[in-house]
Amino acid sequence: MSRLKAVAERNPQAGFRAERRDCGASVPQGLLKAARKSGQLNLSGRNLSEVPQCVWRINVDIPEEANQNLSFSATERWWEQTDLTKLIISNNKLQSLTDDLRLLPALTVLDIHDNQLTSLPSAIRELENLQRLNVSHNKLKILPEEITNLRNLKGLYLQHNELTCIPEGFEQLFNLEDLDLSNNRLTTIPASFSLSSLVRLNLSSNQLKSLPAEISGMKNVTGLKHLDCNSNLLETIPPELAGMESLELLYLRRNKLRFLPEFPSCKLLKELHVGENQIEMLEAEHLKHLTSILVLDLRDNKLKSVPEEITLLQSLERLDLSNNDISSLPCSLGKLHLKFLALEGNPIRTIRREIINKGTQEVLKYLRSKIKDNGPNQSDSIMETAMTLPSESRVNIHAITTLKILDYSDKQTTLIPDEVFDAVKSNIITSINFSKNELCEIPKRIVELKEMVSDVNLSFNKLSFISVELCVLQKLTFLDLRNNFLSSLPKEMESLIRLQTINLSFNRFKILPEVLYHIPTLETVLVSNNQVGSVDPEKLKTMENLITLDLQNNDLLQIPPELGNCVNLRTLLLDGNPFRVPRAAILMKGTAAILEYLRDRIPT
Repeated sequence: MSRLKAVAERNPQAGFRAERRDCGASVPQGLLKAARKSGQLNLSGRNLSEVPQCVWRINVDIPEEANQNLSFSATERWWEQTDLTKLIISNNKLQSLTDDLRLLPALTVLDIHDNQLTSLPSAIRELENLQRLNVSHNKLKILPEEITNLRNLKGLYLQHNELTCIPEGFEQLFNLEDLDLSNNRLTTIPASFSLSSLVRLNLSSNQLKSLPAEISGMKNVTGLKHLDCNSNLLETIPPELAGMESLELLYLRRNKLRFLPEFPSCKLLKELHVGENQIEMLEAEHLKHLTSILVLDLRDNKLKSVPEEITLLQSLERLDLSNNDISSLPCSLGKLHLKFLALEGNPIRTIRREIINKGTQEVLKYLRSKIKDNGPNQSDSIMETAMTLPSESRVNIHAITTLKILDYSDKQTTLIPDEVFDAVKSNIITSINFSKNELCEIPKRIVELKEMVSDVNLSFNKLSFISVELCVLQKLTFLDLRNNFLSSLPKEMESLIRLQTINLSFNRFKILPEVLYHIPTLETVLVSNNQVGSVDPEKLKTMENLITLDLQNNDLLQIPPELGNCVNLRTLLLDGNPFRVPRAAILMKGTAAILEYLRDRIPT
């Protein structure tokens, strides 16, 4: 009864009135009775607009039956058995909490995610035993300074709110191990923000332009292991961050990084995700310290080459180089024991498209064979010394005759000159690269190559529609249309009966184009950074060859559970959408975990 007396001293009425019976159907008396025995009360999803008084006073008010019979044994006096330690009131309609929160000082877990809270009461400071506080998916604009009094807090979850700043004194939460501030409106992190016990920190989907050097002060026995800064405005990374010895997972996707930082002390780093930045160069200095790296994500950058020193990454299992400007790969890459190598969206000239389409192991095997046959750099030297004929200096004749590529990229032209097509003559052409121009329509003369072309790159142009000329290229297997103004695809694209990969990223699609469902050979569909609001899982299920589906950074408000039935998918990317479930923790576990999570939620 000591807890009851302590509360009664603060509240003169506590313990001297019968338990109120006006909790209504939302909180049955049986549930309260069970909570007094177990110390746990779950009121999730009960449509509550406020927390009933009987909940706040559960350890204060004595039930009527206590006064009716004074001969109860100790085991029968259930109202005295334990204080409430765990309260879950998530998925309701709460707009505020009252200071009556202080009547539950024994709480170790308070879960109020998915409500409509705009603030927290200052009385929260009195929950001195609190170890886990979940206020995610609310409408918090500020945090009370009193939250820094929760010295026993180990997990604090504030994602998906409207926070613009963090109160001073956060470093006082010296037991905090897991902090999630993702999907808020933070523009800065205070210099005092240094939590010695922190193991996991999520700052993704904010508006951060920089990180304080003091963030490196997060070092305990184990140290900060997981740092997520995806989807911010970071242009640089403080050197101190790269010196954190404990770091294992680092996410820097979708920022404005132009250089990959060096990691001299990160000997334990296992995953480095820097996709969708503006990184132009990868050098040996960036790689030599990443001795434990398993996953390296460099997709959607501006890399033009991969250094020979990539072989330093002997532990590397997954390497994503998609959507860069890489024209050749070092043969030494074949020495790595990669399980997954992504190359789509690059103008690679030294490996035939059919080899790339066969997957990682075939590419590695090919590169190893070149080490034996030619030495590591012969292909590159051929490319560097290739001469073009004086009379056709605007056209790379070597690329046409030797590499079977019609290349007229990065010319900022609105039309492809006739001399480009004339230069083909009787040569066989398998690839076309007209990327990085200002084309508003597909050149009509492309139909002249319909019997041979398998690879077309029209990315970084100004296409707002796809004309029928493209739809007659029946040998087409790879099509890159990213960074245009497309909002639809013509039905005639059904005739592309060999198409395996299509890249539609960075366009204006609001739905997944209907015609894609009718191209059964598709294996890879990339539609990131559009405005797609829905997908049809039943139609996706008919795409039996679909292995990779990239829907990152779209407008998906919900993910249909039936998508979990698309069991052929090996890579499903959903980051950067406004849906609430699956949670980020599920997304981070990978495609198999996402599909399993969705299948478990299919209505029966």
